[in-house]
Amino acid sequence: MPLSHSDATHKAQILAEALPYIRRFHGKTIVIKYGGNAMTDEKLKHSFARDVVLLKLVGMDPVVVHGGGPQIDEVLKRVGKKGEFIQGMRVTDRETMDVVEMVLGGLVNKDIVNLINQHGGRAIGLTGKDGSFIRAKKMLVQNEDNAGEMLDIGQVGEIQSIDPEVISLLESREFIPVVAPIGVGDDGQSYNINADLVAGKLAEVLRAEKLILLTNTSGVLDKNGNLLTGLTPKQVDGLFADGTIHSGMLPKIVSALDAAKSGVKSVHIIDGRVEHALLLEVLTDQGVGTLIRNR
Repeated sequence: MPLSHSDATHKAQILAEALPYIRRFHGKTIVIKYGGNAMTDEKLKHSFARDVVLLKLVGMDPVVVHGGGPQIDEVLKRVGKKGEFIQGMRVTDRETMDVVEMVLGGLVNKDIVNLINQHGGRAIGLTGKDGSFIRAKKMLVQNEDNAGEMLDIGQVGEIQSIDPEVISLLESREFIPVVAPIGVGDDGQSYNINADLVAGKLAEVLRAEKLILLTNTSGVLDKNGNLLTGLTPKQVDGLFADGTIHSGMLPKIVSALDAAKSGVKSVHIIDGRVEHALLLEVLTDQGVGTLIRNR
């Protein structure tokens, strides 16, 4: 059945709106942190994969960094363990690290690669241990109840360095890299690294045009629940200071802020529960979340 005149006009307007963004971001790297409902809802999973493939086909270079918290929790539950978090970081003993590597580096990573390839892309999965391209060391976190005391939360890593060569090589061959956030220490020890932090640091190292973080919220909200957007790093610092940003959002916002301060032109915290959220944010005027500019 042919489109009505109004429907045809509306679709044409959407396509025309996308054109300047396609032109502006052609050949640019876009780092995407993939997580939340977008990773567990079947319809949203396929929507995400199609979006990534389309961005690649119109000349952009998407790099996907994924989490997998719910999947890790499910496997831990099967082996009789309960996930524990401190300041948004998963406490990772040796047994938990084995599960993290199996789930992130295996099951979840290959599922994302397969989905992208099903929709016409050429994705390749890797962890930070491949080519030792994510070097890490043990992270200690501040005890919020006892100032000055640092807590050891196991095999949780902070990034020492990222070698962009592997990612750049894959991009040059028209592949879509899909990265699991596992790093390696100088002694060969594996480290579980927060995916938001990996995505932010990777965006810095690759000099990405954009860092996009998919979440289960509509973006950064003020204390009244209103969406904030068009923020500067200085304004985000203010949201930390007054307590608007706290708990589980901390790693996400820290990585976004560091990326913006380090030269990534724009950071987007978007609602991954919205179908085709990625395309809406990159290729339309309004977008679907919080935009943080680098100045």
